[in-house]
Amino acid sequence: MEGYLKELLYNYQHLAYIIIFLWCILEGELALILAGIFAHEGHVNLTMVIFVAGLGGFVGDQIYFYIGRYNKKYIQKKLRSQRRKFAVAHLLLQRFGWPIIFIQRYMYGFRTVIPMSIGITRYSGNKFAFINLISAWVWAAITILLAWFFGEEIWKFVKWAEKHWYYAAILIISFLSLMIFGFKQMEKAILRKRSKK
Repeated sequence: MEGYLKELLYNYQHLAYIIIFLWCILEGELALILAGIFAHEGHVNLTMVIFVAGLGGFVGDQIYFYIGRYNKKYIQKKLRSQRRKFAVAHLLLQRFGWPIIFIQRYMYGFRTVIPMSIGITRYSGNKFAFINLISAWVWAAITILLAWFFGEEIWKFVKWAEKHWYYAAILIISFLSLMIFGFKQMEKAILRKRSKK
């Protein structure tokens, strides 16, 4: 796996920035980790890849924001299963204001919901764009720099995970389960507070 990832990055080095930009529009975390490893290996420029990845994250959230702004009825109809998350997102925005825009990238399950739910409100598009841009660059910088700094350790973990995939699977599943459980508890607590008011 290590060899495959390195070969992939090396072969498409000339397209690395474009790939990372597009990948960060769609999702991001894995792209940022790979970007940090690429920079560690010297295949891409560290500063440039942070800039490009941040722009990709910014564009992705702007798309979701404007989907919310101009497709309110469609969202309410098509995303009924996400109503609970939209309610939580609105409450978080009301309670914490702009900082929720800044930290939503780190909130599992809310990456697309929060920008759309803010778009539905009368929140200033310019203000959202400014906070979103700064947030995206900070998000990209933190993740890429960590991957860049711990590049060798990440490759060692990949090698270990290949040999001991069952342990790696348990660790990853446990970590994701804890994250999901934590955010579910947060959702319930926020909705309970709302129902009491």
